Amino acid sequence: MNLRFGIIGYGFMGHEHMTLLSDFDGIDVIAICDREADQMNDAPEGVAKYTDAADLLARDDIDVVIISANNNQHLKLVKMAAAAKKNIICEKPVALSIPDLEEMEKAVAENGVKFTVHQQRRFDPDYRTMKNVFDSDELGDIYTVQTGLYGYNGNMHDWHIYPEQGGGMMYDWGVHLIDQMLYMIPGKITSVFADVRNVINEQVDDYFKVLLMFENGITAEVELGTYFLKDEDKWFERHWFMGGNKGSAYVDGFHPEGKIVHTAHLLQNAGHGRTMTAAGPTRSFGPPSEGLILSKDIEIAQTTHRMYFENYVKAYRGEEDFLVKIPEVKRVLKVMDAARLSAKTRKSVDFEA
Repeated sequence: MNLRFGIIGYGFMGHEHMTLLSDFDGIDVIAICDREADQMNDAPEGVAKYTDAADLLARDDIDVVIISANNNQHLKLVKMAAAAKKNIICEKPVALSIPDLEEMEKAVAENGVKFTVHQQRRFDPDYRTMKNVFDSDELGDIYTVQTGLYGYNGNMHDWHIYPEQGGGMMYDWGVHLIDQMLYMIPGKITSVFADVRNVINEQVDDYFKVLLMFENGITAEVELGTYFLKDEDKWFERHWFMGGNKGSAYVDGFHPEGKIVHTAHLLQNAGHGRTMTAAGPTRSFGPPSEGLILSKDIEIAQTTHRMYFENYVKAYRGEEDFLVKIPEVKRVLKVMDAARLSAKTRKSVDFEA
């Protein structure tokens, strides 16, 4: 029997869920809810519509609810759904604070319901491509992983401009980008250093750079800017770079393209040779000799966001574990808290050391 889903919050993400799940094996969406009735005018025929979440949750025939309402509504709705004995998928960020998440954990434990978070960007092809490189030995010992997301428009939109509703880019995209790093790189984080700014938005952040120092020696860099101007092709998208002692890799774009780059031989000390450049003599930064730099197309991961729900159906039935576990999303929230503290104090924050 298919799992019967209800969606609470039928804005952009609610529509995205409906589109993805409308022909999904193992799931039937039978009800939706939004406080604004007009939001549901384009819902598929036969789907029940509610403007009060309590009415949707009162139905006996709903197995799972997806909560895709505004960020500041997550706590209330998770507790309501748990009390109604509904299993829960909550949109990211699952909560606006660690205490809020702990309230949710208590509610779902008391009511014995399943609880996970929609961190579907663990299946982004650009991310999975770089994770596959990380998990291989092709680059040797990794020392840096960098990810960036850049845009030019700058301004937040809708409720995202209000801090009390969980607006800003740290809650919007930061939670994804940090989650990707933590899901890729194993081990403890020893320190967090960050810059978080309101560049052109008065109330909410629209730029951040977060440096994560891992106990294993890897430094991860996460940067996002919504008013980040450059006149290069493909600049306003996703960018990844990974460096190791056997080579480097890069991937650009949401429809990714990239290369793995090696040298033809293990480089030796430059000795007495040097190159004259416009900036002066150099041994390390001159043009490479012919044939030294070798590159090949990177194998692009064939992943899609549907895979999140494929995992969910199997995990619900006990066939495998849920991909996204609550301790993992709690750790992301803790990193975000540390990043904000670092930005405020302009100092590095010790973490898990």
